[in-house]
Amino acid sequence: MDDSPVVSLTSGNYRYIMKAIVQRVTRASVSVNGELISSIGKGLCVLVGICKSDTDRDIEYIVRKLLNLRLWSDGEGKRWMHSLSSQKLEILCVSQFTLYHVLKGNSPDFHQAMPSQDSKAFFDKFISQLKSAYSPELVKEGKFGHYMQVDIQGDGPVTIQLESPKTETANPSKKTSKIPAETGDTS
Repeated sequence: MDDSPVVSLTSGNYRYIMKAIVQRVTRASVSVNGELISSIGKGLCVLVGICKSDTDRDIEYIVRKLLNLRLWSDGEGKRWMHSLSSQKLEILCVSQFTLYHVLKGNSPDFHQAMPSQDSKAFFDKFISQLKSAYSPELVKEGKFGHYMQVDIQGDGPVTIQLESPKTETANPSKKTSKIPAETGDTS
């Protein structure tokens, strides 16, 4: 008998997750209308997708993972040994609602993204918690709600997709199809 946990496939029972596309960079910057808003040297550039069902728990998870992802080599060339926080590197975060798209034909639909009036406060809270958990002077951000030019000089390239843990919500009136959930570290 298989004792693995299950995740519902019915959207009525499935809670979408906070996403972060993480790129290891030698430098990155954000400009709006030709004006430089933020820039970093060696570190991480993070594109943050906020879903309408995201909570403080999702922020805590993503912040912890960003600070502890081991994406750098040690002094002897052994890979995947050091994190952003252990190296005291910079991080540039850019809110990107387009990570929550659904294609309808050839057109993207963003109905799962958190509405802009709510996501601004949520993104600000994310940045605040990141600064509180790390070094505020090493945390930079884009300009929320503006059309930005994001210049990323990748290092590697190394790109990691983070997603907060999936959870199932109770909805006994919906019939669901179930599949085994991914197993592994969700800390």
